[in-house]
Amino acid sequence: MTLEAIRYRAGSLQILNQLLLPHQSVFENIKTVQDGWEAIRSMKVRGAPAIAIVGCLSLAVELQGGPQREGEELVAFVRESLEHLVTARPTAVNLGKAAAELTEYTEQQSQEPECTTERLQESVIGWIEAMLERDVSDNRKIGNFGAQHILSGVSKEQVTILTHCNTGSLATAGYGTALGVVRSLHSMGRLAHVFCTETRPYNQGSRLTAYELVFEKIPSTLIADSMASIAMREKGISAVVVGADRVVANGDTANKVGTYQLAIVAKHHGIPFYVAAPSTSCDLSLESGREIVIEERPAQELSDINGERIAAPGINVWNPAFDVTPHDLITGGIITELGVFLPSELQAALTGRLTAL
Repeated sequence: MTLEAIRYRAGSLQILNQLLLPHQSVFENIKTVQDGWEAIRSMKVRGAPAIAIVGCLSLAVELQGGPQREGEELVAFVRESLEHLVTARPTAVNLGKAAAELTEYTEQQSQEPECTTERLQESVIGWIEAMLERDVSDNRKIGNFGAQHILSGVSKEQVTILTHCNTGSLATAGYGTALGVVRSLHSMGRLAHVFCTETRPYNQGSRLTAYELVFEKIPSTLIADSMASIAMREKGISAVVVGADRVVANGDTANKVGTYQLAIVAKHHGIPFYVAAPSTSCDLSLESGREIVIEERPAQELSDINGERIAAPGINVWNPAFDVTPHDLITGGIITELGVFLPSELQAALTGRLTAL
């Protein structure tokens, strides 16, 4: 059984409050767009695919449970709600892309000759609900493509993977991206072990990835972020597989802070470094990672733990949530639902001009 972070049925949305994991499993109701914005901003829900899905589903449930809006009022409400949701966490591209596509879809549908307010609202909700099914399907493809590609490059029967942050069922609609690759390897009987970093300062690795791995009885070990280098030297790591919040046209990738240094160390040790991300995380409008806006989080996330200060009073804090890994460090490839591509091939692959490795 796989963990679920999102529970949805028509008119009802609940999210697993990931701030309380691993000690408590509490689902909270999301009834409005503002509820969705606050859950995303506070990181009760996180992971680029899950952020997009929860944001859009919060709009769906408010449409179903809120006051009836007519014609242009409904179109304006959808557009303004999506614009607001995108501001919650701007670095992850999935929600921004979904918002732009859904806004365009809504405006086009509203111009159809046979369009009624009721039909328009139903079509918007249907578009959002389809995101759930697509995400799980895409994640399974990512898992299988990634597993096969990693295995094709090794002679051993089983492989050992190192991963960072949380990229599993808790970060998506289900199965996961980088952790989906781990799941696929495990289901094939080809995974020897997985090492997960604690992922400071928010500890998504120790709180969330470790929780998923233990839940599914996948052989795994938690390490501190500062142990990654020695783990690569001593523990027979076959590949490093991470997720992404945004992949741009040249293949540069924004992901949880700490990813960049893992890529540097992996290249030093000759270990393939992979990025697993759906095409919805790819942003071809940006040429390079230098154009990505990096979110900075509150100082307390670094200086405090569970409300208790651990850092010396008066010290300055810099707390970027993400860093950018240059494309030339992504030596294994970028794993998408379309296949595995070198960073230099990604743009052609996404525009249908290239098939997978």
